[in-house]
Amino acid sequence: MSNQETPSVLLTIFGATGDLASRKLFPSLYNLYQKGHLSKNFACVGVARRNLTQEEFRQRVQDSIGEDAEALQPFLDRFSYHSHDVADRSSYKALKQITDELDDRYHIGGNRIFYLAMAPEFFGTIAEHLKQDGLKSSDGFNRLVIEKPFGHNLPSAKELNDHIRESFNEEEIYRIDHYLGKEMVQNIEVIRFANALFEPLWNNRHISNIQITLAEELGVEERGGYYEKSGAIRDMVQNHILQMVSLLAMEPPIRLTTDEIRSEKVKALRALRSLRTEEVRDSFVRGQYDAGEIRANAVPAYRDEDHVDTDSNTETFVAGKLTIDNFRWAGVPFYIRTGKRMQAKSTKIVVQFKDIPMNLYAEQGETLNPNLLIIHIQPDEGITLHLNAKKSGESLETTPVKLNAANTAPTGINTPEAYEKLLFDCMRGDATNFTHWDEVALSWQFVDKISSVWEAEKESFPNYKAGTPGPVVADELLERDGFHWWDIESLELKDC
Repeated sequence: MSNQETPSVLLTIFGATGDLASRKLFPSLYNLYQKGHLSKNFACVGVARRNLTQEEFRQRVQDSIGEDAEALQPFLDRFSYHSHDVADRSSYKALKQITDELDDRYHIGGNRIFYLAMAPEFFGTIAEHLKQDGLKSSDGFNRLVIEKPFGHNLPSAKELNDHIRESFNEEEIYRIDHYLGKEMVQNIEVIRFANALFEPLWNNRHISNIQITLAEELGVEERGGYYEKSGAIRDMVQNHILQMVSLLAMEPPIRLTTDEIRSEKVKALRALRSLRTEEVRDSFVRGQYDAGEIRANAVPAYRDEDHVDTDSNTETFVAGKLTIDNFRWAGVPFYIRTGKRMQAKSTKIVVQFKDIPMNLYAEQGETLNPNLLIIHIQPDEGITLHLNAKKSGESLETTPVKLNAANTAPTGINTPEAYEKLLFDCMRGDATNFTHWDEVALSWQFVDKISSVWEAEKESFPNYKAGTPGPVVADELLERDGFHWWDIESLELKDC
């Protein structure tokens, strides 16, 4: 992260009493403040339905950070609160009065960021009122930050986008995918484009397959109602996984600018082979967890979770084979899998290189291990390169060796550090790690064809126990091509 201070800015957080604000946004803002990345001309307005006094709201901010009041006071002084009804114009007029007053007091110059940490059904309404009721500034910049999900399919996403675009242009819309704020996801471009060792080999002549695993130990918890409508493919594949695919598959941009990087990501998504009904059945499999054990604790089946249909057809696991139809990747399968209640929490990318044309060590009766590049995204962060070397001694026997580079980083799928980076980027106007509408539309277009097939067919669920790597059909998907999933537990950075 650059050492530069952000411009003057007034940040308005809609949903300021919610879980996202308390767990992620307030701690991230405080981290920026401690590092000197927040402008001295910074203020924040928390907006929510609850009737809170300024002192009660600031206490919430303090509680989320965990520091004593005296140390936090200069930071807390920049926070104000407004009890708000998102459908009431008079409430927006009162909010405008507060923002205008803060703008004058802190000499902000009209720079506004509106962060919608609320349910998606309010996005369009809030955006419309922000323009109609004069909260958009005519003096400085205006930026609208939106959390996922952005729609639940392509038509709903397009309807939402059209509604928002009536009030904000594309350059003002910052769609957050917190995975793009993760250290090792941002490192994909550096690994590829800053190393002569990798970029010349990053093609179908040298790579046999690429695997992306996003495994979670947690179940749906209290999100059963939401998950019933989304499933794993909408919750994880449409955004996080396809974003990682685009970064792995994109061509080198002509320069490291937002527009050029986004352009190459869009080209990669356009090259994803669209699937017909039969191809969906051949290339994608789904699963739903049954009762089992996680870390020796019994956990219920998905159908026994709160707010879940007892005969639910919703998938909690997805595995698939993606094909990218371009010159670089023709013939290289991208295998993806994500699931809840799996045996370990882990997000990894495994790049498997092709075997050498002639194994000189075969005469010695040896089988060489394939060369692997592993990008560890969470819980550990770093990279591992798997090579073959000679065993110590007089024989010519080989042994696998592993070269590691590890980051010391907090664990967690959705760490404040990811939000810290994205908030910092947004304040500086760097939209590189936010998703453009074209990326959203192409992702939904790909996922919708799979969802439509699955929604029309009843699957035999549950088909994997909690605490396992997922259903057997996911293994068969790779076995047909002569490959296998690399075991995520055996590839842990600390074990390498």
